[in-house]
Amino acid sequence: MEDRLARLETVQAMLLGIGHLSASCTDVTEFIGAVHRALGRIMYAENFYVTLAEREDDTVRFVYFADSRDEGPSPDERVRLASPDESPTAWVMLNKQPLTMTGDEMRERETGMVWGKGSLAEHWMGCPLLDQQHEVLGAIVIQSYQPEHTYSEEDQALFALIANHVSNALQGLQSMDRLERAVQERTRALAREVAERRRAEQVQHALYQIADLSAAALEPDVLAASLHGIIGELMMAKNFIIALTHPDTGEISIPYFADEKDGEAPQKRFPFGMGMVSYVLQTKQAQLHDAGSFARLHAAGKVKHPLGSTDIASWIGAPMLVHDKAYGVLVVQSYDPTVVYTKADLDLLAFISSHVAVAIARMQSDRAIRKAKERLEQQNAALEQALHQLQEAQSELVRKEKLASLGQMVAGVAHEINTPLGICVTATSHLVQELKLTREELAAGAMTEDSLNAFFDIVDQSLRIMTTNTQRAAALVRSFKQVAVDQSSDDIRSFNLGTYLNEVLLSLQPKLKGRPIEVAVDCPKDLVLESFPGAVSQIVTNMVVNSLMHGFERDQRGHITVHAALDGDHVVFEYADDGAGMDAETLAKLFDPFFTTKRGSGGSGLGGHILYNLATNVLGGSLRVESSPGQGLRYHLRFPRKTARPVLKAA
Repeated sequence: MEDRLARLETVQAMLLGIGHLSASCTDVTEFIGAVHRALGRIMYAENFYVTLAEREDDTVRFVYFADSRDEGPSPDERVRLASPDESPTAWVMLNKQPLTMTGDEMRERETGMVWGKGSLAEHWMGCPLLDQQHEVLGAIVIQSYQPEHTYSEEDQALFALIANHVSNALQGLQSMDRLERAVQERTRALAREVAERRRAEQVQHALYQIADLSAAALEPDVLAASLHGIIGELMMAKNFIIALTHPDTGEISIPYFADEKDGEAPQKRFPFGMGMVSYVLQTKQAQLHDAGSFARLHAAGKVKHPLGSTDIASWIGAPMLVHDKAYGVLVVQSYDPTVVYTKADLDLLAFISSHVAVAIARMQSDRAIRKAKERLEQQNAALEQALHQLQEAQSELVRKEKLASLGQMVAGVAHEINTPLGICVTATSHLVQELKLTREELAAGAMTEDSLNAFFDIVDQSLRIMTTNTQRAAALVRSFKQVAVDQSSDDIRSFNLGTYLNEVLLSLQPKLKGRPIEVAVDCPKDLVLESFPGAVSQIVTNMVVNSLMHGFERDQRGHITVHAALDGDHVVFEYADDGAGMDAETLAKLFDPFFTTKRGSGGSGLGGHILYNLATNVLGGSLRVESSPGQGLRYHLRFPRKTARPVLKAA
């Protein structure tokens, strides 16, 4: 009786200890070990184990395994959960019921197949570990290999009671364990995420640096060294090569070479097809190799004429491509067996290479644009100089054209003046002779009334002839003087348009003389302009001369009409002839400088050009022209009645 009471006290202390352990212990294996030690104080427990179920994949873990004969799996190893017919532990867990079996019963159960693993026990006792929802947590098992150590019904009841307390404790411990594992997993995930973000930031920073390099217009060696430093921040890159393609010559150059074994590149420039870089360019694929795969490529003839040391531990090369156009290859290699590049390193180098290719393409494009800009600036300077010379030549030609026109006018006016002056000289000579004869007659006393009256008639007739012709000469001189002064002057003045048109036409009389051309002017008598009379004179002169030269043959009859009217503050000026006219192609070139259909026959090709510039620039008006073959030529000119005077700026 005393022994039984002491055992109950021990059981009670054990159950209290289990409660305390569940509150203070955080490790499941440590907790089960403490339970094992306490269980050994109340019954035989040399062979004891606990399994826990992993519900997500139908496996179990033997978190605690103590056995005098067999060695159990690792606490972290997951073992497939057997069927109830294959294992007593599985039977307990899946049926959620305790099971006690003797050795004989277990031997009887093994009919054709082994029931469970490990050595056969003389007495086996297992209880399920269930949570509050009656879901299985695992199993707790105790067994004996010795016939003298068996478990009574009281032992079985105590073991079931202990299993219940262990189940309650395990729920809390497993929750803590799951939470701890979740925290650890989340911590690892966060660490991976932080590492990935840090890696992404490094890559992004590298891309920014590459973009800055492309915009900095650095020298090639400085650019390559900077690029080496950027890639060296992302991976181990003690041995680094930049190879560039030259499609125009079919060659590959090595502008940058850093290697632990070779002081300088074996060849600075070589034909396409040599070395590993040629293989990368040919495949247009990033390559990851070691010494073995490199040797196989060489043996297969895919890599011809290897360049540099072949004693490599790891080698990666990536083509620099933009829209399938290869600009070169980036190569990173290692001679150290502890430094081996991975697929992730290869993908990173390929990613960097594509951005380097874009940067190189941008730099080449910028360089080409700068050269084109320099050539364009040189061409522009040459064109500006040629244009300046052309403008000077054109101005000189225009000046000569004006002088030639004025010279022709002078010659014509001089010819016209000679006629009345010659008549006056003849009349004067005749009058002098008659006066001499009259004096001689008077001295001889032979003067009669009839002879005196005849002398008076001769004097009167001579004076009338002299008066008429001197007035005609004076009118010619006055008209020529005004028109000549206006054509050589750029001043604005007020003038009557109708009167001025008549003066211009009078100055053109020598050109019209002898030509069967009738000129009619229709202009209001009170139309007064405040403008450039020289421009008006030159315009009318060029129109008339153009008609005489191109519109009419020498003896062809024709008509020229000039009509002017006031429309608000503008003058509408229309000129027309009924001459030969011109086709559309010739009409389109009428105002082009140096265009003429009479070259070699007195045409300079500047008359129409000067006319257009005077009408649109000097008078500030608009000019259009109409013509067709056989229908004559018509000018339509519209310009302000008052032209603004230029504002003089103080020096």
